[in-house]
Amino acid sequence: MASSNARLLRRILKGFTGAARFHRNYSLCRPPERPPFNVCRTVGDRTSCSYEISPNGSLFSVIPSAVVGFRWFSTLSEPLTEENTFERIYVLDAEVDAPVADASAADVDGGCDVPLPKAKAPVVRELIETEREAWSLLKRAVVNYSGSPVGTVAANDPTEVALNYDQVFIRDFVPSAIAFLFKGDSEIVRNFLLHTLQLQSWEKTVDCYSPGQGLMPASFKVRTVPLDGSNEAFEEILDPDFGESAIGRVAPVDSGLWWIILLRAYGKITGDYALQERVDVQHGIKLILNLCLTDGFDMFPSLLVTDGSCMIDRRMGIHGHPLEIQALFYSALRCAREMISINDGSKNLVHAINNRLSALSFHIREYYWVDMKKINEIYRYKTEEYSYDAINKFNIYPDQIPSWLVDWIPERGGYLIGNLQPAHMDFRLFSLGNLWAIVSSLATPKQAEGILNLFEDKWDDLMANMPLKICYPALEFEEWRIITGSDPKNTPWSYHNGGSWPTLLWQFTLACIKIGRPELAERAVTLAEKRISNDKWPEYYDTRTGRFIGKQARLYQTWTIAGYLASKMLLDNPNMAAILTCDEDLELLEFCICGRRKSSRTKCSRLAARSQVLV
Repeated sequence: MASSNARLLRRILKGFTGAARFHRNYSLCRPPERPPFNVCRTVGDRTSCSYEISPNGSLFSVIPSAVVGFRWFSTLSEPLTEENTFERIYVLDAEVDAPVADASAADVDGGCDVPLPKAKAPVVRELIETEREAWSLLKRAVVNYSGSPVGTVAANDPTEVALNYDQVFIRDFVPSAIAFLFKGDSEIVRNFLLHTLQLQSWEKTVDCYSPGQGLMPASFKVRTVPLDGSNEAFEEILDPDFGESAIGRVAPVDSGLWWIILLRAYGKITGDYALQERVDVQHGIKLILNLCLTDGFDMFPSLLVTDGSCMIDRRMGIHGHPLEIQALFYSALRCAREMISINDGSKNLVHAINNRLSALSFHIREYYWVDMKKINEIYRYKTEEYSYDAINKFNIYPDQIPSWLVDWIPERGGYLIGNLQPAHMDFRLFSLGNLWAIVSSLATPKQAEGILNLFEDKWDDLMANMPLKICYPALEFEEWRIITGSDPKNTPWSYHNGGSWPTLLWQFTLACIKIGRPELAERAVTLAEKRISNDKWPEYYDTRTGRFIGKQARLYQTWTIAGYLASKMLLDNPNMAAILTCDEDLELLEFCICGRRKSSRTKCSRLAARSQVLV
């Protein structure tokens, strides 16, 4: 039993098995009672770091949670550092090698007697002027409710009418939350999570129709209103927007997904797992999942959404199954599976999550991936195949391959296309979806490397003067007129239509660190630093190479500021990236859930697939 437990331990240390599932089913090492953590405390002008060891000296009491990130490695609720000024940042440059458990060690004390990892001495670095300015601006963007911080406004541009930029957006706050959490300021993130959870239960109606209960708001605003009709007494309320006042009246599908992702990150970084174990939080997670996992008419495991339901919140031809939503959906399912309390009432939900994860990962990896080889295969597709064994399952016509792609796709690398529907492949590259596919391990390791190879090879197209293109290429001429409806804000190479968005830096940095290519992220951050402060932190940049500040871009955009700060902090301490990413879960890919056998009338697509789905 000890040797088999040791084998399982090796798989866990490589990230093959979920920590929560291991903890429920095995008792190799009992979770320590005291909160083990690599505690960093500022003393004078230095930072001291130490590993707390539980009385029984078990293995899991000494592995830094920032490296491995198991749920029960830490229950510490205090910040990682007590440094509260914006003038200096302390980073721990500790590259810790996870200990290897061999069979001999497993035979002693149930496999827990393993040599302890050693960390390098902490490094202190002064903030540069751009970082100091960014922290000052981020602090100024904080919104308070009843005397406590609850989020950050979208922008603080004194030259423009606020419109809804004075509201707290769920998707916009995520990079701000990451920056605050890395700094040790967890109160604002905790308050944000709880208050948005309360807004989830608010009545949501458009033209006498109410969407599902699990819908999270796109944004909220703190308003001051008279108390009980009095003109003398006032109270603060949170006024949410679920899409009733949004342009196009589109529900924010990504809000609930980002909320789950942020909830997991909060627990991983602070050790405050009591928050996600609360009854109301568990209920909120389940409402979001029930909304996403509801049965419908769709034949695919991907989420079917309308145009404008994510970061690209205007008409841009992404209705259907856009990659951004699928990557966030997959990531949210992975995060939720870690956090859901297992009981009789949640077993069916966990089973549904595992089934969807397995089907979704296969679907995206097999059908969304394109490289030179795949494009050539599509070029030779036969159409109108009516059979269970069709190669061209979606009846894609080869003439759909755009002329720009034939000459643009590099010999090495590839990417996940933007959308897939019957007889339609959207070959545009959408950065957020591809980057988050790397972060969440929706893409295979080989595909993840290929995506970053493409970014490197096509640097002048995707980065140019300011990172990072939200999509490539832009819709132009008649295509722009038909697909966007002649949207004057989404003109070619502007805003969502090929604009450059600096906030995407933190996702790019996270993906690069995970794949072991931090030099690409450093190159992108250095490029942004050359002008982003002088340009007053714009929301986005225009033109094919990102030379101009966006024609309608807000200045002092908060998620531009926060995205830059989060990138810098991740590069200073790459080990923290492990907290925000998900490793490959091979258990999802080792078996098929459809139950079809070789003798079945129809064959399993997974077994018939010829691509590197398991690579």
